[in-house]
Amino acid sequence: MTSSSGASRRQVLAVAAAAATAPLLAGSPAQAGEAKGNAPKIWDLTVLGTSDTHGNVYNWDYYNDAEYDDSQHNDVGVAKLATLVNQIRTERKGKATLVLDAGDTIQGTPLATYYAKQEPITVTGETHPMANAMNVLNYDAVTLGNHEFNYGLPLLAKWIEQLGFPALAANAINEKTGKPAYLPYVIKPVNLGGHGAPALNVGILGLTNPGVAIWDKGNVEGKLLFEGMVETAAKWVPIMRDRGADLVIISAHGGDNGTSSYGPELPNENPVRLIAEQVPGIDAILFGHAHSEIPERFVTNTQTGERVLTSEPSRWGQRLTRMDFTLTREKGRWQVAAKGATMLNTNTVVEDPAVLAAVRGQHTKTVDYVNQVVARSTVELSAAESRYKDTPILDFINHVQTDVVATALAGTAYAGLPVLSIAAPFSRTAVFPAGDVRIRDVAGLYVYDNTLEAVVMTGAEVKEYLEYSAKYFRTLPVGAAVNPATINDSSVPDYNYDTISGVDYDIDISKPVGQRITRLVLPGTGTPVAADAQFVVAVNNYRRSGGGNFPGVVKTQVYNEQQEIRQLLIDWAQAKGAIDPADFFVPNWKLVREGLPVF
Repeated sequence: MTSSSGASRRQVLAVAAAAATAPLLAGSPAQAGEAKGNAPKIWDLTVLGTSDTHGNVYNWDYYNDAEYDDSQHNDVGVAKLATLVNQIRTERKGKATLVLDAGDTIQGTPLATYYAKQEPITVTGETHPMANAMNVLNYDAVTLGNHEFNYGLPLLAKWIEQLGFPALAANAINEKTGKPAYLPYVIKPVNLGGHGAPALNVGILGLTNPGVAIWDKGNVEGKLLFEGMVETAAKWVPIMRDRGADLVIISAHGGDNGTSSYGPELPNENPVRLIAEQVPGIDAILFGHAHSEIPERFVTNTQTGERVLTSEPSRWGQRLTRMDFTLTREKGRWQVAAKGATMLNTNTVVEDPAVLAAVRGQHTKTVDYVNQVVARSTVELSAAESRYKDTPILDFINHVQTDVVATALAGTAYAGLPVLSIAAPFSRTAVFPAGDVRIRDVAGLYVYDNTLEAVVMTGAEVKEYLEYSAKYFRTLPVGAAVNPATINDSSVPDYNYDTISGVDYDIDISKPVGQRITRLVLPGTGTPVAADAQFVVAVNNYRRSGGGNFPGVVKTQVYNEQQEIRQLLIDWAQAKGAIDPADFFVPNWKLVREGLPVF
């Protein structure tokens, strides 16, 4: 049974609160319904899992003002997930079904941004659309993802307050008290169904991503610390078992490949496999963060030999994980006789009307907002080639960032330094159409809620930064065929390839990584950039905080007015009234092989 009634929800929260502060009195397990003779009685539990919904409720693409669709015809949104969940609940009527989420919920679409920035719920008191949608679906628990911290702790706290179920993050620590800042786990008594069936205590541990300490440093520094996910699991799983958990499920916002995007200075970003291998007592892990589709993967614990079931349900509500557990009772204790997982596709169902109704007004308001015209473009500008060619649409970002920083630093000690700007090709599909450019077009180009900062870098640091960025490209010797579709190393995401304006440079993709910047000169003069030259460099807060582990940029800011870059782009376009490449396009970089342009 899910926590659908107010009484059952209060029961879950009461057990969780007690567990976080004092040991539970785990009395003798109920004997009712236990196996008799040689034919043990069998019960079953289904656990449904979602992750990385990222502000998607409707099956809607706000950037294209149309129903969402992609080349695989995936659908998105909590409304689609709700239909699948309700189908399974109906199918299993009278049996136990739990629904969990592994995080990254309140960021990622204009819908989520609108209620964090334009009409923030901390000001209006309005219920966040993701709380409205998830409360209708009726989750049993959600884990906080790293993107939950993007809009600051007050908005996060307000959203948690609006949820009708627990929000978990055992490894987010209050820096002043040294205690968990959020509920670490819940132990949920579950009725497995059938006459006289004993209760099963399901322990659900939530682990958020330690990368928050870097990615949202401005929001959490001095307030929260983030401990390692492996170490936190090792601490809490035995406690949960001691306090009566018969079955332990971890809901973790971290991938399973064992690598990190921010370097070695913080605990592992993607440690799910390590948790399963190293921490005894875990039955299953629902995980997210990497946006991968992993229907079922078993990992053997090195201490016990037990196989831990793991699953990751893709992103945006495209997939639903279904974990099924077969349970028996032996000598008053629950035993897992079998377990497995499957993956369900939300493009097989229609949207749940109750979820749509709960968010309809907020969805409509967001659609109206993103369709406001901000300027007219003299020509069509596309980001399709921005990864491997210098394009006007990416220069639009760099020009605005340069303008804002240069204006802000006028009259300061940094006014005499050249201003460079860094931008990444976040989207391959972004387009400014010839004619009316709308907010959704700008949001489709700059899809993240980053703010603008600036630091001082030397010429040597700029070159090292560009060398690091250039690892994005595969090594293609002179004469080898060049296919734009496969020119990049698939292990490096597009958002971790940066271009820089304000200096001229060549990237030789025939050379080894670290030796690819074969020309780096001052614009207009051709003078090589001196190693000790100084520049002010405009950069987003994610990169400046260490996101992507780029060198030379994690340092004290000389500019940081907490201005959102997307809004700066909108403001610039509105003020000008026209978007004309003649105002900002300065081709300053190219791909080469032995000095000859690749394109």
